[in-house]
This record gives sequence, structure tokens and C-alpha cells, in this order.
Amino acid sequence: MRVLVTGGGGFLGSHLVERLEADGHDVVVARSSDFDLTAMPDTAQMFDRAGADLVFHLAAEVGGIGANRANPGRYWFANLAMGANVLEQARLHRTPKLVIVGTVCAYPKFATVPFREDELWDGYPEETNAPYGVAKKAVLVGAQAYREQYGLDAIFLLPTNLYGPRDNFDLETSHVIPALIRKMVEADGEVVLWGDGSPTREFLYVDDCVEGLVLAAQRYDGPDPVNLGAAREISIRELAELIGDVTGYDGTIVWDTSRPNGQPRRSVDPGRARELFGFEAKTSLREGIERTVAWYRSMVAGVGT
Repeated sequence: MRVLVTGGGGFLGSHLVERLEADGHDVVVARSSDFDLTAMPDTAQMFDRAGADLVFHLAAEVGGIGANRANPGRYWFANLAMGANVLEQARLHRTPKLVIVGTVCAYPKFATVPFREDELWDGYPEETNAPYGVAKKAVLVGAQAYREQYGLDAIFLLPTNLYGPRDNFDLETSHVIPALIRKMVEADGEVVLWGDGSPTREFLYVDDCVEGLVLAAQRYDGPDPVNLGAAREISIRELAELIGDVTGYDGTIVWDTSRPNGQPRRSVDPGRARELFGFEAKTSLREGIERTVAWYRSMVAGVGT
């Protein structure tokens, strides 16, 4: 099969491309340096060149709390525009199947935990990432509308927080696990972390997410959004202690309560994915963090040689 992956040079995209190529598919990798998907002409050109039987739309502009606070307008516009342009070009090119990756940030700030797909519209997202989350929710509405009017087979998946090798370790834009790993590996003294450590999160290892994407592309053809998660909730404080143990960090952790906590709790119900296309995460959090730490240390060692 000929497969197009937008954002194929990114963190999740690079792992998905490896898996698809290993499965024998002809993969077209679309990078932001090649196509500006916020512009319709670039998006049309990408679809023209790809001639794909299957499209995974992973391209996004995203980051942690700090990056979301610094770029609310950009994150809203870019993610909404990319999603709308991809949907329109998939329609025009009669793409047989489109898999869209959404975000757990789309859920309401005070949604019942674990988050269930039927409660996606029961409130407004947490403020620091609301522009990003609302943009992705709008793309879901577009996918459902295009299915209804044009018969476009577009499915929408909601992965929880991802982590793993090749993640973004830039402290200005990274998410919590790579940020903690880098701070603790490089620490010379205390480590300062945002908030009070009480919020909870759920984390999905990147290779498990890839498995979920592949299974959904093969087995799911419905209009309803589907969570991809690992079914384990952990506080940021416990996460910091776990990463400290894995990295061997024995210094002091200081919690800067002048900084925001973000969403109070975040964990998804993975039952729909299990029932509809047989997805279950396999990698434990500790095992995934050990692999990620090992990868990061190998990269740091490589830079220094």
C-alpha cells in the first residue's frame, strides 16, 4: 500500500514510518520543510505527489505548558488550518482512508476520570492548552461532517501523553517526561519543577501508540473518536521520583508553586479501542522510561564524542 504520513519526520511520525516500512508499505514522508500544511496550495501539492491509498495526519504544532502559554494563537491557527486543509484535499483526491491524530488536551478540564469519548463535549479544556485542544476538536467535527456529506472514511484517534526515544528534549518546548529526564541527567544540584506535583497524567509509550494507529487503520471505519491509552494514572510527583530512580538522580526536587499545574487529572478509558480494534498497550511506564533514558544518554554521549 502507498501511505502518506504528515509529520513523518517528527517524534511519533518517525516511529510510525519505521513500522510501516517494516510492514512492506511504500511510505511518503511529508515534513514541514517540504510542505506548509497551513497553506492549501502546499497541501494540494503534497496529495498530488503522494497518490496515497492511506493517509496518517500526524503533523501538529504542539509543546508543553510553557510553549502553549507562549503560542496560543499560533497553536490554534496552525492545528486548525492543517486539519481543515488535509480533510479537504483527502476529499478532492478521493483518499480511501484518513487517520487523524487528535489530542487528550481536547477533553474538558474537569472531565470525569478516566476520560470517556462520550464526554468530550461536556466542558471547556484546561486553559493553558485550550486553543490547541479546541482546534483539534474542530478537526474532529470536520472529519465527521466530511464522512456524512462526502463519504470520506476519516477516523479520529485521541492518544494520551506520549513519550519515548526521539522525543523533544528542548526544555523550552518539551513535555514533562523528556523535560524531567534531561533535567535529572544533567543536574548539578537541585532540580526545579513547575507546580506542586499533585496533577496526574497517563503516558503511552510511542511504539504502543504506533501499534494503535496501525490497528485502527486496518480495523476501524467509524465516525466516533477513540482513545489510545495505557490505563495507568500517575501523579507528577510520583513520576519525578520514578525518573529520579531510573536516572540515578539523588539531588533535591524543588516545586515552584508560582508556576501552573495544568489540568488537575488526565487519564483515558481505553475500552473503546480494545473493543473496536483490539488495541492494548504493552509497555510498562518504568520499562518505557528506562528505554527513553538509555536513548537520551546515548545521544548525549554521541554529541560529546
